[in-house]
Amino acid sequence: MTDSQMQDKPYFCPNCRSNRVKFNVVTTYSQSFMKDAISGSVTVQEEPTPIAEAEPNIQCRVCGFTGNELRFVKQAEREPRHNTYPGQGMQ
Repeated sequence: MTDSQMQDKPYFCPNCRSNRVKFNVVTTYSQSFMKDAISGSVTVQEEPTPIAEAEPNIQCRVCGFTGNELRFVKQAEREPRHNTYPGQGMQ
């Protein structure tokens, strides 16, 4: 999976509700192999290939929660981080 498949939007963990910056992309791979029928040893093994997914799965590196990307994006939209600096904002 490449970064281009992920949305360029803020995330917020819907589980721990404290993490906005530390995440993993969870990718699934398929790897073909053949085994000897008698010994059970692997005789042929191909390189793993990524399985295309409609939406990336994201894992929070704080609490370990894993879910589809949209859950993290929607949580960030519900609880946005406001960029206010001292001296700006309400007077």
